[in-house]
Amino acid sequence: MDVQDMQPTVVRTGRGLSIAGTRITLYDVMDYVEAEWPPALIQHWLNLTDQQIADVLTYIADHHDEVEAEYQQVLQHADEVRASWEERNHERLAKIAALPPKPGYEAAIAKLRARKTELDLA
Repeated sequence: MDVQDMQPTVVRTGRGLSIAGTRITLYDVMDYVEAEWPPALIQHWLNLTDQQIADVLTYIADHHDEVEAEYQQVLQHADEVRASWEERNHERLAKIAALPPKPGYEAAIAKLRARKTELDLA
């Protein structure tokens, strides 16, 4: 397939390389490609047409170095954002964890603790 034929499918937006007419980025597709999902499953999961999945996978193959470099930047940015939020919420999450259980949840909490203990021994 000619790159010119793919231009309507793969476009660059403010979100990066995307599938035209969707909010799906090529980095979303790359998550599944990296996880070694078969193309048919990726297509089904992301609700893509036969043409869209074919065009996207061809684009990724034809521009592998560029897409991979951008994908790594996206992953790094996501890790930085996640770490930032974890840092910002660390104190709040510690306070929440220290709160006493809500009334009526005692049995469920005891069952959960017992199961955790059981799993730690296994």
